[in-house]
Amino acid sequence: MPSIPFDYDPASDALFLDFDGTLVDLAARPEDVIVPPQLIETLWKLHSLSQGALAIISGRPLAQIDHFLQPLQLPAAGTHGMERRSADGKLTRLPAPDTARLLARLKPLVDDNPGLLLELKQGAVALHYRHAPQLEQICIQAITAALAPESGFTLLRGKMVLEAMTSGVDKGQAIAGYMAESPFSGRRPVFAGDDVTDESGFSWVQSEQGKGLGIKVGAGPSVARARVTSPADLHAVLFGILGAEKG
Repeated sequence: MPSIPFDYDPASDALFLDFDGTLVDLAARPEDVIVPPQLIETLWKLHSLSQGALAIISGRPLAQIDHFLQPLQLPAAGTHGMERRSADGKLTRLPAPDTARLLARLKPLVDDNPGLLLELKQGAVALHYRHAPQLEQICIQAITAALAPESGFTLLRGKMVLEAMTSGVDKGQAIAGYMAESPFSGRRPVFAGDDVTDESGFSWVQSEQGKGLGIKVGAGPSVARARVTSPADLHAVLFGILGAEKG
């Protein structure tokens, strides 16, 4: 699917960026993603140009985001907004339901299938099947059954991952939280993401409340009004914005 041009002005917009599949290419294992060195410099310069109005909105925990983007420690929402660090460094963690029973129900499936990976996050359990795509339906059935007797969770389906997530938490709400705070408040929100878990963010920024723009990275249906074909293309656009600012 071709790219759809978009505009972003660091002086008047607030930029929100997903991580996996958006800033970096997806990897077989979450820990194997590669962050291009130039990306760190680009994010730092855009953060400075926007007077701090740039944040990462990811399904990963904050600790992982900080690890991959070091030495940067940007405003960031981890686990879809379960934990959120504001521009002034204040950390907010939402109440999380107990995940112990979910883990116990899913562990036998993962133990019997080495291609599967079970990831525990704050208020969430993710079942990855990128190494065993043929087990997709079995994984869906297993996590659906594991969730049936539980309350307080919502099932999110991403790229080769199924996530039992705390109900009422999504990337749209995380972005809304930032837009109520300095230095994001009063700016136009622009959000780039690649997965179905980013659709809530696109919907919020493009709503009457947000009046902003969603940017879909890669192929697939989306409510986002703009599109780029890959993380590399997004890097090129952002780097080009820095070049225009210099000019």
